[in-house]
Amino acid sequence: MAEIKLESVQKRFGEFMAVRGSSFTIRDGEFFALLGPSGCGKTTTLRMIAGLELPSAGRILLDGDDVTFRRASMRDIAFVFQLFALYPHLNVRRNIAFPLRCQRMARLEIASRVDEVASLLRIEHLLDLPVSALSGGDRQRVALGRAIVRRPKAFLMDEPLGALDAEFRAVMRDELRALHDRLSTTTIYVTHDQIEAMAMADTILLMNLGVIEQCGSPQAIYDRPASMFVAEFIGDPPMSLLRFRSVLRAGTSRVGINGVRIDVPVVLEDLGEIDVAVGVRPEHVRFADEGALRGRVVSAEYLGTTQVVTVTTEHGSLKARLPADVPAASGTNVALTLATDRLSVFDVASGLAIKTAVGERGRHG
Repeated sequence: MAEIKLESVQKRFGEFMAVRGSSFTIRDGEFFALLGPSGCGKTTTLRMIAGLELPSAGRILLDGDDVTFRRASMRDIAFVFQLFALYPHLNVRRNIAFPLRCQRMARLEIASRVDEVASLLRIEHLLDLPVSALSGGDRQRVALGRAIVRRPKAFLMDEPLGALDAEFRAVMRDELRALHDRLSTTTIYVTHDQIEAMAMADTILLMNLGVIEQCGSPQAIYDRPASMFVAEFIGDPPMSLLRFRSVLRAGTSRVGINGVRIDVPVVLEDLGEIDVAVGVRPEHVRFADEGALRGRVVSAEYLGTTQVVTVTTEHGSLKARLPADVPAASGTNVALTLATDRLSVFDVASGLAIKTAVGERGRHG
């Protein structure tokens, strides 16, 4: 097991800065997800932790030991790739045993470890089959087995479920998290899929354009996004943002203009007159008989017991997750109420959350 710490790590490829001054700590035994859109720097960060890329600046510590420029083979870290990277000419048993054979481990010890890992992954019946005969899910289990058999300090996984279909991904999500809990080994998991990150991770680090937007628990990132980017990236549907021009003084509990006033968590800063965005999750919107905020129903997506209704207002459109039996015909004019204590407030100019009685201002590192 291992604690991994990055201190002001940067990575430049020529004139392009892929990772900009990243600092964070991955606790021993934690399941840590690096999340973000394509090109955000998450895979580059993972490769630097693995030793497959060298940082342009900063330090990487493994259990307090500086490994910044140490070769990948000297870091005692196992890497699991998206495309399995199995040897097609070897059967399952020999694929799993391969790293131990490279270490010239005794045959009996290799056999014992392979059997142990096969039992853990429930693939004992596959050991003598060629990998070409396996399904995608079973190939991924073999790739995991080859990583586990080494008993490394940490597992690094780069989009390991990306090549599987939706059904297998859901199954493997559960299996990966259960496997992590049994092994209690530090796991770093790269993905662009927020559902994977939210379902499996203890901590999520969300990146955009090489910068850390926020780092925290799934619930903290969902409930209190640190920036407009986080608000619009996390959630399905994501947080809706309503735009206002408002004067914000310490103690302000409402924002709005032109007679529309929205109750918000108490603002703790003097910011003067600025453009603000009020963020609301779909489950925190309700139809009402009366309300300062009014709009027109554009569409309703039926989801069985619930529906997601899109409403347009003069301050922007929003989505409401409502019971399926709530009338929501297209073209209907409605009044809306928002759950005051669950709203987020953002400075549009910076894109960052404004400090309130229940939130934080700025990106989280």
